[in-house]
Amino acid sequence: MSELHIRAMRPDEISVAVEWAAAEGWNPGLADAACFATVDPHGFLVGELDGAPAATISCVNYDSSFSFLGFYIVREDVRGLGYGVRMWNAAIAHAGPRVIGLDGVIAQQANYARSGFKLAYANIRYGGSAIGLCPRQADVVPLGEVPFAAVEASDAAVFPARRPAFVSAWINSPGHVGRALVRDGRLAAWGVIRPCRKGYKIGPLIAHDCPAAEAVARTLVAATSATEFFLDVPSINQKAVALAQRLGLVPVFETARMYTGAIPPMQLERVYGVTTFELG
Repeated sequence: MSELHIRAMRPDEISVAVEWAAAEGWNPGLADAACFATVDPHGFLVGELDGAPAATISCVNYDSSFSFLGFYIVREDVRGLGYGVRMWNAAIAHAGPRVIGLDGVIAQQANYARSGFKLAYANIRYGGSAIGLCPRQADVVPLGEVPFAAVEASDAAVFPARRPAFVSAWINSPGHVGRALVRDGRLAAWGVIRPCRKGYKIGPLIAHDCPAAEAVARTLVAATSATEFFLDVPSINQKAVALAQRLGLVPVFETARMYTGAIPPMQLERVYGVTTFELG
């Protein structure tokens, strides 16, 4: 068996992990790699056999307390040879004492549990047609008209760590479209839609209430040429589930959101769409 050489990816190599994720059916966005590179330059690992990529994993350290794990993929022709375990151990070591989160496929939930991860809730990807999904009349504006500090603070209220560089990259990346609903001078809802390998995906979609979330979601879809779109919904937010159904979407994929320990309190009732399964 060839020796596996594990090293940190260069920023331009993160696209390899993204393409592998696409091949596995995760449907990442077209500009995701560049956004992911803003978080932790040492958190994306590649395992090489004879100089060629054989496995990937990421465990990005957002701050001194929290990491998020993703892109755990072993090349199909070398699976079952122990390379995945070595990649996993390297990623966990990179996180150190931090609490780690992940969105894992349901079939691997028991394996993650053996490594100390506990189920928090399921995230469900809903998908469907965007044709005829007209926006509702609302005071929805381009996201760039809202002070970035307000947007970043809203993200921090629903995620275990502050991540201003990532949020800035996410909302300003080529092809990404952001919209917001402002009520009485305050941010009531905001979201981003981006082109993916298949269709478009809304994420995040953060709102104080369901009508605000729906207004932004419909306006986001209308702002693109989408004929098909997706929305990743935390299953414990029943209002978000109801919104997905009202938009005519049906479940197409599911992940288990799991953590290795306690995370800060989050306002999950505001999360109508998860930003990304790969980085949380």
